[in-house]
Amino acid sequence: MNWTTSRDLRAQLQRGWDRGRLLADLASGETSFPLRLKLKGPTSAQMAGRFEAVRAWITELRGLRHYRVELRQFNHRVLGANQVPAAVWVDTLDDALAVLGKRREAECFAALVERSRERRPELMDWLARRPLKALELVEVWDRLLDVIDWMEANPRPGIYLRQVDIPRIDSKFIEAHRGILIQWLDRILPPAAVDTAASRFSGRYGFREKPRRIRWRMLDPACTPLPGLAEADVTLDLDTFTALQTQVSHVFVTENEINFLAFPPMSDSLVIFGAGYGLDLLERVSWLRRCRVYYWGDIDTHGFTILDRLRAHLPYVRSLMMDRATLLAFEAQWGVEEKQTRRDLPRLTAEEKALYDDLRDNRLRANLRLEQERVGFGWVEETLSRLRV
Repeated sequence: MNWTTSRDLRAQLQRGWDRGRLLADLASGETSFPLRLKLKGPTSAQMAGRFEAVRAWITELRGLRHYRVELRQFNHRVLGANQVPAAVWVDTLDDALAVLGKRREAECFAALVERSRERRPELMDWLARRPLKALELVEVWDRLLDVIDWMEANPRPGIYLRQVDIPRIDSKFIEAHRGILIQWLDRILPPAAVDTAASRFSGRYGFREKPRRIRWRMLDPACTPLPGLAEADVTLDLDTFTALQTQVSHVFVTENEINFLAFPPMSDSLVIFGAGYGLDLLERVSWLRRCRVYYWGDIDTHGFTILDRLRAHLPYVRSLMMDRATLLAFEAQWGVEEKQTRRDLPRLTAEEKALYDDLRDNRLRANLRLEQERVGFGWVEETLSRLRV
């Protein structure tokens, strides 16, 4: 028997609550009530053959509180005329809330709507679309609005988030709620105050960002641009590194710190300690375009993915010791790549792509990787000797 029961009716209302439809009216000013619920009742044959069950079903529905049961007359040749449910309605939001036990939450949301309508009417459509999310934020709602007020009064402030001075609010609060703040600020601030191309909160709204840094070593003391720093392990912010006056012709990028520190001397060269998927910052270093740039990463799917991504910014980058000969020479050092990437990499050379396909398709061994620190140092020196100018 699949006739609609009180549990089914309540489940329909619960779905309306879970999707935010019941609360949306409080923000939009519209109404979904009276609300007709889906009703499935007995067939004519069931009315005759299971009359006692049908009568119990009718009694249950007609006895429900907060529902209005619409009846129709059913004429049967044996049973005669009978009143049976034809539709079930919930006439008001208050009735629906009573059924679900959600009156307290609705009162809380209604109060939040009123405060927001007074302070930020621009958020009414957001509240109508995301009422349950708003309820999750009720304890911090007024502080979030304080942030919006401050941002509107101080567009693109040019300071660090740490310097924002709002009572009861610190940078960690802003960072913790940046997803919601982005949704609101994008609709409230004037277009000139929002850099929509920036993915980070600070860049999007004109805050200063933590300087991005590049760690490097000069491999040829004669080429050092800074006195006293020959062969030193140096870290500079990106702008300073970009402004270096150096005449190097070869630049090596390696992902392993010990390889970076032990990288052999090379004439007219320097080495950069890579930053994995953050290597795109090298695009801003204009003097790299006149150099031969080599990338040395792990021989695994992620190593080739980083190489492909780096070429999106520096198309002329060459791979170093990321070839089949190196892989096979150190078979005894093979390891396991726990989670492979399998997407196509359009910027690989034909040889690189063939090896990458073998790795991602597990043709040589499942989840194969050769970490760059597993490559013998004699092999490294011999490979680099062929590049010496």
